[in-house]
Amino acid sequence: MTNTEPYFELESDPALQRHIKIERERARKLRKTSWWRELIAKGLCHYCQQAYPPAELTMDHIVPLARRGKSSKGNVVPSCRPCNGKKNLETPVETILNTLKPSP
Repeated sequence: MTNTEPYFELESDPALQRHIKIERERARKLRKTSWWRELIAKGLCHYCQQAYPPAELTMDHIVPLARRGKSSKGNVVPSCRPCNGKKNLETPVETILNTLKPSP
């Protein structure tokens, strides 16, 4: 079982669907704030630290919405699309742990 398997139940959980809808609206509002604009103006992906034009950075939820994360300043970071896609429904710690190879 992978870390994301339990979250495929998204479509069958009305409460989770409502949560995601509410938090996506909050994310839209957060993207319009000076706090977010200043953060992406730096042009750095939080994960790989590579420089990107601000328009190419996405808002990544550290704890994904599908895992009941919030659209709050403490849970969103600018991310390049490759890093955001790689992380998917995992937390950053899970992503790092999944890249480690087990010791022999």
